[in-house]
Amino acid sequence: MRLRVVGAMSGTSLDGVDAAVLETDGEAILGLGRSAYRPYAEAERAILRAALGTWPGDPAAEAAARVVEDAHADLLADLKGDALAVHGQTLAHDPGGRGTHQALDGAALATRLDRPVVWDFRSADVSLGGEGAPLAPAYHHACVRHAGIAEPVAILNLGGVGNLTWIDPARDVADAGALLAFDTGPANAPIDDLAQDWLGEPYDRDGWLAREGEADEALAAAILRHPYFFRVPPKSLDRDAWRERGADIDDLPPSHAAATWVRVIALSVAHGLSQCPAMPARVLVAGGGRRNPAIMDALRAACPCAVDPIESVGLDGDMLEAQAFAFLAVRVLRGLPTSFPGTTGVAAPVAGGIVSDPQGALDTVRARARHNARHGRGRGVSRGASGTR
Repeated sequence: MRLRVVGAMSGTSLDGVDAAVLETDGEAILGLGRSAYRPYAEAERAILRAALGTWPGDPAAEAAARVVEDAHADLLADLKGDALAVHGQTLAHDPGGRGTHQALDGAALATRLDRPVVWDFRSADVSLGGEGAPLAPAYHHACVRHAGIAEPVAILNLGGVGNLTWIDPARDVADAGALLAFDTGPANAPIDDLAQDWLGEPYDRDGWLAREGEADEALAAAILRHPYFFRVPPKSLDRDAWRERGADIDDLPPSHAAATWVRVIALSVAHGLSQCPAMPARVLVAGGGRRNPAIMDALRAACPCAVDPIESVGLDGDMLEAQAFAFLAVRVLRGLPTSFPGTTGVAAPVAGGIVSDPQGALDTVRARARHNARHGRGRGVSRGASGTR
């Protein structure tokens, strides 16, 4: 079942919406299409920042949802595919507590664009006891195989939060031991906040701020004593989990604060690698953090293996997560699992997601997926919130 899907991702760095076209059967990468980006204006970013930590029903959350929907509608109107896959904007993430909240109503977007939309990828996993994150590992596994890599490697995504996927490409994606995934710790978010507050810039361009400063090793080490780092993965974080503990860092002069956060990123990734089943042959870095030379230099100094941008194996580090949700959308339509015990800590593989199809264009595809499920494809998969709105 080969489909052409447009995936869209708005990450915790709050910079904008990425969109990418992917051709896939939900198991392998069959074609990479065009991509596009729609930045948030400063006024929009301010609305999103004000909504961080809020839940549905809060006026700030509703304002953020309107911003996110408008941005997606602008970006996706001219990108063609069999379906759209939208993640939305994470405003709050509390697995084991209130749940997870991604601002964007996929059903409203489907009606607005008159196109099928697959969305709400995280709720089913959280409702069944998983962390709800990270969700890209199944796609990372396909990426590594697509690149022809045979030995275990890790993909590190540096968005607002860092997350790591350890991959053994010799094993099938659903096999025990094929994947281990978890959030490593803070990434761009605290540095972006510093750059916004002190420079009026959305991020530390070329690592300039961090390069001007000197890391406070004692404060960096104090962050690594947070209970989170003593938890066994899989595990996940909210964007602002470090706000209270990191206050002492943010009280430093801005350049020293940025340098200290860079040191925290490097130490947390190195610690994350020590929690993997085996040291990967290399770490392939995606997300905006790979464009910060200060971060990349710090990672290379701290990690006991090679650290390279993911472009070194022919993949697009800016669009990897948008492509990932396109990939997951096809798995949703086929009834295949989107998360696993090794990626979110859920007890059994989960097939989550919601499908909103105002035209009924995907009825045939979904009927075929149901047929496959009835005949055994997807046995052992927990059914989550999959359905049509």
